[in-house]
Amino acid sequence: MAASKPVIAYLFTTFPQSTETFLQREVIAMRGLDADLRLYSLWGGGGTFRGLRVAKFNKWRLFTLLWMIPYEAWRRPEVLRQLLLGLITRRPPSWLNFWENMLGAGFACLFAREFRRNPPALIHAAWGGAPATAAWLLWRIDGHRFSAAAHAYDIFEHGGDWWLRQKLEHAAFVHTSTEMGRRALIERGLGPEKVVCIHRGLDRLPVFKPLRRDRSTLQLVCVARLVEKKGLDHQLRIYAALRAAGVSFAARIIGEGPLRAELEKLAGKLGVAGNITFTGHLPQHEVWNQLGWADVLLHTGVIAPSGDRDGLPNVIPEAMSAGVLVVTSPAAATTEAITQGVTGLIAPVDLPSDWVESLRRLAHDDAFAEKLRATARRWVEENFDAHKNAARVLARFHQTISAQADAATTPVPNR
Repeated sequence: MAASKPVIAYLFTTFPQSTETFLQREVIAMRGLDADLRLYSLWGGGGTFRGLRVAKFNKWRLFTLLWMIPYEAWRRPEVLRQLLLGLITRRPPSWLNFWENMLGAGFACLFAREFRRNPPALIHAAWGGAPATAAWLLWRIDGHRFSAAAHAYDIFEHGGDWWLRQKLEHAAFVHTSTEMGRRALIERGLGPEKVVCIHRGLDRLPVFKPLRRDRSTLQLVCVARLVEKKGLDHQLRIYAALRAAGVSFAARIIGEGPLRAELEKLAGKLGVAGNITFTGHLPQHEVWNQLGWADVLLHTGVIAPSGDRDGLPNVIPEAMSAGVLVVTSPAAATTEAITQGVTGLIAPVDLPSDWVESLRRLAHDDAFAEKLRATARRWVEENFDAHKNAARVLARFHQTISAQADAATTPVPNR
């Protein structure tokens, strides 16, 4: 009889989430590699995804913590002691992060019995916040081996997650998708051998569209949540500089967020409202249609006052794969995909004249534009294939599971 496949339990904050297509692609690729996944969503989400059940954490169950916490504390008093010590010796960076960690702790307490009855071979936390807290506590309570992913939000927002290093130092390995993230985690004290950088990816490559020959009116697109770290106020000033320089353009800003009204007001004040369409949130297939329309993708990311920043936004390699030219700010990890004059162009957000010069060249220099497009597509093919990159993550899962099995069967020498 063939041996059964090891079960990997994936813990998400919210799954599926329309703004987190990179995680959906990872799951799709894992399934294509015949991985046996058990999916859990800690906040919202749930239902099914590509034929897989997504177990949803029903919040009403938190009331049962009134007796589950004493029960688990009785079973593992040292775990409760460590949690209480952490609560009185650490200050959370924000109330949101505090409650994210409490959500993870609640999930661990309430699902500990289920994981005890039907243990997975490995638990993987898809985020360094609530999911990593849950995975870490499940390890503390019953010894379940776990790994975790850490994203820019986990690492940088308000100085990073409250318990991040303490949780991740016990993970079998930590997956981050940028070298920026890997360096930051090592600087926080994690061993270099523990942190692995593996890019995300596309589950399939789109058709590579031809360069639009008449770009006398540039068609510009931005795909971003309307939040501070996207630097969209700078982008509007770039549009104003384009208009002042006599560069004809039409721009579409795709996304929704709390700054929308403020940005629309600023566009009017700068005199570029007639050149810009705020589309609001669009489904992923429509985003691809917008990339089909665009000549150039603009990304004006900055480091927000909270410390939050992008890693490598998925829309950049998406645009590169489709043949859309990219001009980006150098903030965060965008330059891990965009090399100046090779796969795209880079300009500081506080120098609109540099953006005007870059966009003017892309409007008129066909040979240069074609060179950038071809090299950018090649970068995506080599570095941003979801199936190849998921296979690397899955190999780490299996390596961890095998090492755990070997440790369990290795006899302890007599002393």
